[in-house]
Amino acid sequence: MSTTSYNCTNEAQRAEGLAHAQKAIAAKQLVVMPTDTVYGIAADAFSPQAVATLLAAKGRGRNMPPPVLIPRIGTMEGLATDIPDDARKLAEKYWPGPLTLIFHAQPSLTWDLGETVGTVALRVPDDQLALDLLTLTGPLAVSSANRTGQPAGQTASQAREQLAESVEVYLESGFRPLEGTEAVPSTIVDATGLRLRVVREGAISLAEIQRMIPSALGNEPEPEIWSPPSLEKTEAEVADAETAAEPEPEPEPAAATDTAAEPVSLEKKASESAE
Repeated sequence: MSTTSYNCTNEAQRAEGLAHAQKAIAAKQLVVMPTDTVYGIAADAFSPQAVATLLAAKGRGRNMPPPVLIPRIGTMEGLATDIPDDARKLAEKYWPGPLTLIFHAQPSLTWDLGETVGTVALRVPDDQLALDLLTLTGPLAVSSANRTGQPAGQTASQAREQLAESVEVYLESGFRPLEGTEAVPSTIVDATGLRLRVVREGAISLAEIQRMIPSALGNEPEPEIWSPPSLEKTEAEVADAETAAEPEPEPEPAAATDTAAEPVSLEKKASESAE
């Protein structure tokens, strides 16, 4: 595979890079792009082949599915079902921004992000280059641009050091976040239970969420209030994109290479798969 990098701070290269990236996504290839947290490695969310290629490039299994980045809040309606009013309020306030929302996925969609247990993690990134690409391609499965266990790339060149020729197009647009500052992952809110639940605090604090949605739970909910057993197996950033060591972009749904493995808690999976 040939690999091409584009300096997207240059308008001509930016346009050329976006066009090449659009073609790469359509061809089920991978693209590295900036987000508002760190750089992400992206694939067509509706192509099982492309998602499998993304997971292989990162060196991770289906038990850690990527979240899906979307270009606008309206796209949420086509990808998720049973959207609570409280989750919609959060999306309207914080999107574009560092908020990942986990929903029940639309059952009619023919995609395969990994072992998601019927859920999908969605986010609208607050980065114009990312939004421009998403507008051209539609929803993208995005994980942090790094090999699993290694630091997330804060520039496209850093990502290329790890991902090399597994990626077709690298879109370089400077440091994400600013050089010298520490990347903060998105906050992950599970909206599949009876009440919203913050499964990972990130750029938006639990207190801030609860000021807006007083009924929202933290990551230690009362079992009798929030106990959907099926989610015991999910990867909650389910969202590029993020762990403390590998901040998102956000945001990812869940996946598992060993179906006989012990169930992993939603809290742990949230921090692991939402790189």
